[in-house]
Amino acid sequence: MPRRFVSGAAALLMFTVIAETSACSRGAAPAVTGEGAQSPATLAQVMRGILFPNSNVIFAAQHDEFAQVKPDADTSLSTDPIKGVYGGWEAVENSSLAIVEATQLITVPGRKCLNGRPVPLQDPEFIKFVADLRSAGLLAYKAAQSKDQDQILDAAEKLGVACSHCHTAYREKPPEKGGEANRCTK
Repeated sequence: MPRRFVSGAAALLMFTVIAETSACSRGAAPAVTGEGAQSPATLAQVMRGILFPNSNVIFAAQHDEFAQVKPDADTSLSTDPIKGVYGGWEAVENSSLAIVEATQLITVPGRKCLNGRPVPLQDPEFIKFVADLRSAGLLAYKAAQSKDQDQILDAAEKLGVACSHCHTAYREKPPEKGGEANRCTK
């Protein structure tokens, strides 16, 4: 087996993560410094990095072929969450919980939209849509735990509806399609 070496920068990063994780487990807040440190990712980046890929895992589970998916030969190297180390229904459970947890990230004070505007946390409709997304994620989690295809169909539908409601009101719509580019408010 080939040896893997960790660079000095990587070692420092690992030490920092371990130290901050340890501090968090003792109730201390992690060190946050610099411009935009509270929420460096835009809402679109949270959506694209967490919600989009995890939603796709749930949507994939509603297909009949899902039960026949075989793990990759080396699951530890798989880039497909369904065929990886934590694949199959466990991947659907994990993705469902990632969506539930991401609803908290969406509502972090100070988070910005692509256009630099603040996420519309004062809009009751936005907060309702986030709550609907959380509920859909929890429903998907229960469906994944049951490994029941009918339940995952229902959960995927509710997830799609929750996403659609928010996208209709807040998602980027270019001017040529009657909207404002990079919008995040109505």
